Amino acid sequence: MIDLYFAPTPNGWKISIMLEECGLPYTVVPVNIARGDQFKPEFRKLSPNGRIPAIVDRDPADGGAPMQIFESGAILLYLAERSGRLLPSDVRGRHRVQQWLMWQMSGLGPMLGQNGHFLLYAPEKIPYAIARYGAEAKRLYGVLDAQLAETGAYVAGHDYSIADIACFPWVMTHKAQGLDLDGLPHVRRWFAELRARPQLQKGLALGRHAVRKTLDDKARENLFGARREGAVTPNEANQI
Repeated sequence: MIDLYFAPTPNGWKISIMLEECGLPYTVVPVNIARGDQFKPEFRKLSPNGRIPAIVDRDPADGGAPMQIFESGAILLYLAERSGRLLPSDVRGRHRVQQWLMWQMSGLGPMLGQNGHFLLYAPEKIPYAIARYGAEAKRLYGVLDAQLAETGAYVAGHDYSIADIACFPWVMTHKAQGLDLDGLPHVRRWFAELRARPQLQKGLALGRHAVRKTLDDKARENLFGARREGAVTPNEANQI
């Protein structure tokens, strides 16, 4: 059994979708990031960075002590290896998927996180930040569209993989982020195809009702403000 420490954010949905897609049994441990649960010592033991998601595999394949994994990309890789699904076994295919997973982790997620923060949540509108991150978000969508045109199917090739699962929940935020898919026909095709997958829908439904549309001052402090450990910058894992 896998314990999923979860909040309904794009990074959290990556893992709930993956667990549904690969069919591994799991239980959900809610982490209320607006209330500050991510800063509690017991959670920081699982996720030193103080961000969701994290998992504990209580029955790892090696038969040893429970495995603790944090960071959504690392969790996706672990679950793919654990289940033998959604990550190619051949060297070239595997590295194609890993490259696009790293692209999502280092580019698409953080830049959309910053764009969403300055566009939707920042206490003051900063035109330079909105323009800067908005332009980068559009550029990254263009990269994704070109890649999907090249493959004609999924992000890393002809087969659905963890690279698709990593990207989808962030692309799902496009309307809120002021982005239009009409000029991105390959992203639009891919997005519609993935959205129709029953297991993806099931993973995406987890906690969706709990997404907060408004934030009070305490929630803003927990998500974006200064903490005892130092400044917490707008982080892609903590976007609502």
